[in-house]
Amino acid sequence: MHTNVELHRESCYLGPHELYFKKLSKQKKQVMEKNGNNRKLRVCVATCNRADYSKLAPIMFGIKTEPEFFELDVVVLGSHLIDDYGNTYRMIEQDDFDINTRLHTIVRGEDEAAMVESVGLALVKLPDVLNRLKPDIMIVHGDRFDALALATSAALMNIRILHIEGGEVSGTIDDSIRHAITKLAHYHVCCTRSAEQHLISMCEDHDRILLAGCPSYDKLLSAKNKDYMSIIRMWLGDDVKCKDYIVALQHPVTTDIKHSIKMFELTLDALISFNKRTLVLFPNIDAGSKEMVRVMRKKGIEHHPNFRAVKHVPFDQFIQLVAHAGCMIGNSSCGVREVGAFGTPVINLGTRQIGRETGENVLHVRDADTQDKILQALHLQFGKQYPCSKIYGDGNAVPRILKFLKSIDLQEPLQKKFCFPPVKENISQDIDHILETLSALAVDLGGTNLRVAIVSMKGEIVKKYTQFNPKTYEERINLILQMCVEAAAEAVKLNCRILGVGISTGGRVNPQEGIVLHSTKLIQEWNSVDLRTPLSDTLHLPVWVDNDGNCAAMAERKFGQGKGLENFVTLITGTGIGGGIIHQHELIHGSSFCAAELGHLVVSLDGPDCSCGSHGCIEAYASGMALQREAKKLHDEDLLLVEGMSVPKDEAVGALHLIQAAKLGNAKAQSILRTAGTALGLGVVNILHTMNPSLVILSGVLASHYIHIVKDVIRQQALSSVQDVDVVVSDLVDPALLGAASMVLDYTTRRIH
Repeated sequence: MHTNVELHRESCYLGPHELYFKKLSKQKKQVMEKNGNNRKLRVCVATCNRADYSKLAPIMFGIKTEPEFFELDVVVLGSHLIDDYGNTYRMIEQDDFDINTRLHTIVRGEDEAAMVESVGLALVKLPDVLNRLKPDIMIVHGDRFDALALATSAALMNIRILHIEGGEVSGTIDDSIRHAITKLAHYHVCCTRSAEQHLISMCEDHDRILLAGCPSYDKLLSAKNKDYMSIIRMWLGDDVKCKDYIVALQHPVTTDIKHSIKMFELTLDALISFNKRTLVLFPNIDAGSKEMVRVMRKKGIEHHPNFRAVKHVPFDQFIQLVAHAGCMIGNSSCGVREVGAFGTPVINLGTRQIGRETGENVLHVRDADTQDKILQALHLQFGKQYPCSKIYGDGNAVPRILKFLKSIDLQEPLQKKFCFPPVKENISQDIDHILETLSALAVDLGGTNLRVAIVSMKGEIVKKYTQFNPKTYEERINLILQMCVEAAAEAVKLNCRILGVGISTGGRVNPQEGIVLHSTKLIQEWNSVDLRTPLSDTLHLPVWVDNDGNCAAMAERKFGQGKGLENFVTLITGTGIGGGIIHQHELIHGSSFCAAELGHLVVSLDGPDCSCGSHGCIEAYASGMALQREAKKLHDEDLLLVEGMSVPKDEAVGALHLIQAAKLGNAKAQSILRTAGTALGLGVVNILHTMNPSLVILSGVLASHYIHIVKDVIRQQALSSVQDVDVVVSDLVDPALLGAASMVLDYTTRRIH
C-alpha cells in the first residue's frame, strides 16, 4: 500500500503515510455508511493535568470545528480538580469546552502508595461514566498513572482507544506506563519517526499507527504575540527584560525520589547563586512532590526577590514565557519537546527525560549531583539562541489526527491484532529452552550424610540421592563415584544436560587443585584427598571442590538473600559450624585456604574442647555435635526428658531432643541453648567488627533456633555503628548442594547468549 510513485511528491514529514490517508479519504463515504447511516463519531477526550491538556486541547478544538463528523465529550479528572495544583479545569472552561464529567480521583499523600490508590479510585469511578457516555473512541494522552486507569477502563469495557505520544522513551516509571497503555490502545498517534519505529518493534499494527507530530506544535509554531512583554511583566515583574530571565520546572523522579529531591535542592541553590529573575512552577502530583515543595519553602523561594513561584500558567501565556526566556531548566518533557520550537536554551537535569529525542538547544546534565555543575550549565546556556527544532512536529498534526479519526471503521473487529515476528518451530534452537535444561551434579559430604543432586540452572533440585557417609576413605570414594554415575544416567532420562560436578565438603580445601587438604574429626580419613581426578576420569566432566561453608555463601550469592550484594557473610550451623565470606562480590579463600573458618572463632578462653584441638570455639558451643554432647549429659543424669517426651531405647540422643525439651519448658535445656546462641552471637559480633558486612545469613538446621539470641547479643555487645546490620535466616533448603552446583553453573555458562 506504500509503493506509489506519488509518495515522493508528498509531505516530507509524513512520507508514505500521506498516501495512506489519501486512500482512506477516498473511502470515507463507504466507511461512514459502515459506521451506521453517517452516524457521528462519539469521541471522549479525558484530561488529567495541565500538561496533557496542552496536547489534547488542539485536538479538541479541531473536533469542535467539525460537528458534522464528531460529538465531543470531555472528562476531567486528576490534578485538574485540586486547588494546590491551580484548579486547572478552569482553563478548559475558559476555552469554552463543556465539561461533561468531573471525577475526583486523586488520593492525597504525594507518595508511591497514593499514586496506586489514585489509580484504584479512578478505576472504581470510571465505569459509570463510560457506561453513561458510551463513546465510540476514547483519546488518552501520554504516560501518567491517571492515563493508565483511563486506558485500562476503556479496554475492559470494549471501547476503542486512541493513544497520543506512544512509542517515546524517557527515563522513569513513565516509560513502563506509556508502553502499557500502548498495549491496551487500538490506535496510535506518535510524534517522531523513532517513536513510530518503536511502536512497530512492539508488534503494533503499522496500519493503525499515525505519524502526525505533536498536537501542541500546531499552536507553538503559529504563536505570534506582539504583546509578549505584558505577559512577561505580569508573571515576573515590570523590571524584567526579554531573554533576561529563567523558567524552572522540575518534577520528582518516582523511581528515585530521594535523589530527585536532593537534585531539586541543588538546582535552587544554583539559581540563587546565578542571581537572575526566575519563574518557578510547582512540581506535578507525583510521589515526592510534597517534599520538593518543602524544599522550596525551606529556602524561602516564595518570598525571595529574584523568584516568582506559581502553581499554574495558562498554556498560551506559558508559550510566550518560554519562547522569550534566557533559559529553561528542570526535567519536564516540555523542556526537551515543546521549547525546541523556539530555540530557547534548555538545561535538562537528571534521568527523567534521558531517552527523549532533543534538538541542539538542550544541554543534558545527567548527574546533577553538585551545585557547581548546574551553575556551570547555566553560564553555558543562559542567553543563547538556537535554531528552531521540528523534531516533534511541523504544525499540521491536528488535521492529520482528524483524518485518522474519520477513517476508523467501527464495524472492524475490536480485538487487537499484534504483528509478531516469525518464531522458529524447532524449540531446541531457542536459547531459553537450552538454558532450562543445563544442570550440574552437586555433591555434599557432611559429617553424617553423603548427598548427590541434579540441580538446574534456576537452582531447582531436580532429583536428590542420600546415603550415610561411610567412615573410611575407600568406602567413601567408591560411594561418591557410584552415586554420581547413577545420577548422571538418570539426568539423561530427565532431559538434563550435566555441565560438571561441584563438591561441597567439610575441612580445608584447595579449590584450585580440587584437593581436600585436611578435615576435622567430623569426616575421618579425609586428608590430602584428590577428589577432582577420580570423578573427572570416571564421568569425563569438569569437577570443582570447595569447603561447605564457602559453598553455602556461593549458594546465597547466586540463589539466595545475598544475590546482588557486594559484601556479606554466611554462617552454616549443622553437625559443625562453618562459614563463607563474600567481599566485593568474590569469595574469600585466604592465603592458605583457611579463610572463613568461622566455627573456630574463639569466644571463651576456658570453654569446652573443640574437635579442632582448641577450646572455647563457637563450634564447641553451638554445633549440632556440641548440643548432642550436652543432651547426652542431661539424659545420663535423667534431666533431659520432661512430660510429653520420650526417647526410644534404640535411638541416640541428639540436638533435636535438647531443642524439644527446651520448647516443653526444660529450664536446663533452655539454658544450654541460650549459652550456645550467645556463643554464636559473640562470634557474629566479632565478624561484624572485622568484616563490616552488609548482611549476615545464618544457614543450616539450627539457624532458626539461634536467630533471636544472636540479635540480642548484637544489640548488647556490638559497636553502635554495626548494630543495624541485618541478620537473617537463609531461605535456601539445601545451601551446600546449591553452592556446589553454583560453582559449575557459574564457570561453565560464562558465554554471552
